[in-house]
Amino acid sequence: AMLMPPLLILTSSNRLVQNRLSTLQAWMSKTFTKQLMLPINFQGHKWASILLALTLMLLSLNLLGLLPYTFTPTTQLSMNMALAVPMWLSTVLIGMRNQPTISLGHLLPEGT
Repeated sequence: AMLMPPLLILTSSNRLVQNRLSTLQAWMSKTFTKQLMLPINFQGHKWASILLALTLMLLSLNLLGLLPYTFTPTTQLSMNMALAVPMWLSTVLIGMRNQPTISLGHLLPEGT
């Protein structure tokens, strides 16, 4: 589990045949992104890089907390709110822009 975040960090290379580490990185990021985007429609796939970066950061920070005498920043409410509020607000605003009637329909009581 501690080796997974460094393996997922993307590197770019213009070589056709890459070394084993970059091949493993590409395979891990492709597999992870495929699993993450499986229940989402094709329009939501543009969020893949943001969600992959966010997941890698959270995974790295939480694994850092397993080491003795270290502090996990995700225990603070300010860190969690700074990550959660912009993501939540962006999904709500994009939902309102793309499908306003369905989004506003969630605010009404059921059966009205």
